[in-house]
Amino acid sequence: MEQENIGKISDEILVKGGQYHSLPEITQKLSGLNQQTSTTTEIISNIFSSAVDLGVSDIHFEPGRDGNVIIRFRVDGVLSEIHKMPLDDYRYVVSRIKLLSGIKFNLEGAAGDGRFTIKADDGRDIEVRVAIAPSEYGDAIITRLLDPKGIMVEIPDLGFRIDDYKTVQSNLMKPQGAILVTGPTGSGKTTTLYAFLQGIRTPEIKIITIEDPIEYHLDGIQQTQVNEAAGYTFDNGLRSILRQDPDMILVGEIRDFPTAETAMHASLTGHLVFSTLHTNSASGAIPRLIDMGIKPQIIGSAVTLLIAQRLVRKICPYCKQEVAVTEEMKEKISKFINRMPGKISKEEYKEIKLYQPTGCDKCHGGFKGRLGIFEIIELDKEYEKIIRESPSEYDVEEFARSKGFVSFQEDGILKALNGITTLDEVERITGPLNW
Repeated sequence: MEQENIGKISDEILVKGGQYHSLPEITQKLSGLNQQTSTTTEIISNIFSSAVDLGVSDIHFEPGRDGNVIIRFRVDGVLSEIHKMPLDDYRYVVSRIKLLSGIKFNLEGAAGDGRFTIKADDGRDIEVRVAIAPSEYGDAIITRLLDPKGIMVEIPDLGFRIDDYKTVQSNLMKPQGAILVTGPTGSGKTTTLYAFLQGIRTPEIKIITIEDPIEYHLDGIQQTQVNEAAGYTFDNGLRSILRQDPDMILVGEIRDFPTAETAMHASLTGHLVFSTLHTNSASGAIPRLIDMGIKPQIIGSAVTLLIAQRLVRKICPYCKQEVAVTEEMKEKISKFINRMPGKISKEEYKEIKLYQPTGCDKCHGGFKGRLGIFEIIELDKEYEKIIRESPSEYDVEEFARSKGFVSFQEDGILKALNGITTLDEVERITGPLNW
């Protein structure tokens, strides 16, 4: 019988927390593990335990031409090599991961997707998403770790400036409308939406989601998952949800016209709707919806808030060091602050300070954790007028500028001036700094 790629609990792999604190420590530990000294289960358990301890989002297994497999951890969005495993040992690891995740393990050189669940010693379940692809020297594996500890973020911890936080909170209090979060894969959209849901849920409110897949399970919220084989798509699933008398709805992603149309109409009929779009900016969401076929007059009435986001690494508060700021840089920063809209307090940035990472035993190369940098557009009656003219992304942003718009990069620079991140990190995520 063909194995189904559905998740199951792995009783043999137990994640023990608190064993590892740094990448060098992990590298040293894993270097002593091999098929002569350890079982396959012990090798896999140590890899996943160390990944969970460090808050790793993805583990990459990459076979190379030298007969070794490089293992890399993605920590705070950046990949680091932590171990080289002999290909002979790796074959056992591949077979075990395939077996756990419901992927045919007797077919080498074939792509496959699956998942399984591992248990932490504190009782929490950590889902592991597995993607296998054939490479020249063997099967390459990427595993994504979905740790519930990583999603339990409250709205104030997302990284909004105080003015943006007030805008978000006022829109979350509205009884209806659509709040759309945009950005590429891995930019934290799901975390933001889950934080919104957890921040507003009460026993008096009915919240239903439709997701593909359900990434984390939220108490007090009815979550459903897309199942195209059974005919439960975003579009007809959303229509079904609307018959369940919800107050608020989360649509995992708006991908096509039917889903977009149903979501827009839901927001016009007394529902607060949350969803995501794949656009590069907040201003790009409007032409994207128009391109999908949504009438401009509907967008202006239905959408209340557009949020675009990226993630930057936070500089470690324990080891960051202040750096000398040149007169040239002071002049650039002063001009930058002076051109910021009125909602940005100029007094807050009177004293210019910048910091650099150094590295300590509490962080990863001077950084620890990530937070969002945001673009926010709150739609009102004035926006309705320009949306009716089917504006371009540039037109929307130019109009937003006249109403106090702050870009990703500008938000990132402000966070660097507040000592939360660095200018180099902002430049890494947003491109050359435009002073």
